[in-house]
Amino acid sequence: MTGKFKISSVIIAKNEEQNIKCCIESQLDCIDEIIVIVDDRTTDNTFVVANSYSKVKCFSVKWLGFSETKQYAVSLSTNDWIFWIDADEVFTKELINELNEFKNSNPAFSAYSVPRLANFLGRWIKHSGWYPGRVTRIFNKKFAHFSTRDVHENLIVEGSIGAFKSDLLHYTDPSIKHYFEKFNNYTSLAAEELTRKNKNFLVTDILLRPFFIFIKMYFFKRGFLDGIQGFILAVFSSAYVFTKYCKFWEAKRFHKNE
Repeated sequence: MTGKFKISSVIIAKNEEQNIKCCIESQLDCIDEIIVIVDDRTTDNTFVVANSYSKVKCFSVKWLGFSETKQYAVSLSTNDWIFWIDADEVFTKELINELNEFKNSNPAFSAYSVPRLANFLGRWIKHSGWYPGRVTRIFNKKFAHFSTRDVHENLIVEGSIGAFKSDLLHYTDPSIKHYFEKFNNYTSLAAEELTRKNKNFLVTDILLRPFFIFIKMYFFKRGFLDGIQGFILAVFSSAYVFTKYCKFWEAKRFHKNE
């Protein structure tokens, strides 16, 4: 669909052969240019699958970190408006329609957030503090750039942020094995970030923070309405916080003894 302006999407991927096809095909009716950056450590057919689509510009690059790699992807785009999407995310039909309407509008904001609905262990998580889980994903690259955080990077936007109504679907963790494959790397990155910022470690970080995360997600955010997956998610999230701060303690102890 032709609009007043075009939109490029950027995706970074490593071993995403199982997800990248659905991610790309969900965009074909609304995105004009799709930039896929494949980590050169990838061992599956992610590059081959992504490169088979005419709208896709696919590049295999050395890993620069989440933020720098995404910023590099943005630099390769030919359009000002960008949709940042992960390989395990999919546009809904409603979001496709909303994006096509957006392309025929006069944007009033520098960036826009979308509600994100996550699928965890086969269930759509509608509570637990995860939904609507708004994320800023549509932006004009003249007025936004990625933060330098090692994990859970975000956009730094000059100007106001508007809001889309339609969901972006996130197939975050199809299995417990998949969750813990990410777990070790992400907790290490988060601990390294705390160390680099020279934060102080307190015993309460490992005694109380994990407990409060569970209480918040399962009771205050009504995770109990998400069934057994809601309980598992609250426990795993608590374990994530516990592990992150244990690794932070370990790093502080190591540096102290140097």
